Amino acid sequence: MKTKFSIILALFTFCFANAQEYQAEEEMNSAKGVTFQQGDMFLEGSIKISTGGEADYYGFSPKFGYLLNDKFAVGAKLNYASNKVETTQVKTNVFGVGAFARYYFLELDKKRFKTYAELGLGYGRNKTETPLVGSDTDNSLTADINVGLNYFVTKNIAVTFVLANVLAYNSVSPENGPSSDTFQLNINLFENIFDQPQFGVLYRF
Repeated sequence: MKTKFSIILALFTFCFANAQEYQAEEEMNSAKGVTFQQGDMFLEGSIKISTGGEADYYGFSPKFGYLLNDKFAVGAKLNYASNKVETTQVKTNVFGVGAFARYYFLELDKKRFKTYAELGLGYGRNKTETPLVGSDTDNSLTADINVGLNYFVTKNIAVTFVLANVLAYNSVSPENGPSSDTFQLNINLFENIFDQPQFGVLYRF
């Protein structure tokens, strides 16, 4: 009798352990319980295309990040954009490189939502071509602080939302003309977070 009871108990324990492991794997696959670890890396970026109106715009901005721990990430970013105004035929090409530091400070929905603040520094080179006038090149230095979130649809793939640009500094040095500096501080962060929505995709590996 004791032998049968021991076998039944062992089978029950084995089945229960397998069920718990399966449930944990299912939660991870469904993006529940997603956690960052030191050494995790991610690729993130967005593509914006707008044609058929007064201007044709193409933009691409990839990022690469490395997790120092479960809260802090550092990385590098690129930015390329092209804009052509149909009425004036003025064309502007933008290329930029930069670095960023990101801090994840809030997790919601079993860690499916991860909210972050990000500090970015960058250098850009803008070339504007105007018919009958020629071209002009601007060099710029930028610094900004953004608030955003990642929403994980699987354990490796997330949708990125940039919610607000808290602070922005831009220093422009035109090839032909005086330099200019601009500074913007946005206190009312969530007055209309989707006024100029910025969406992207993140892949963690």
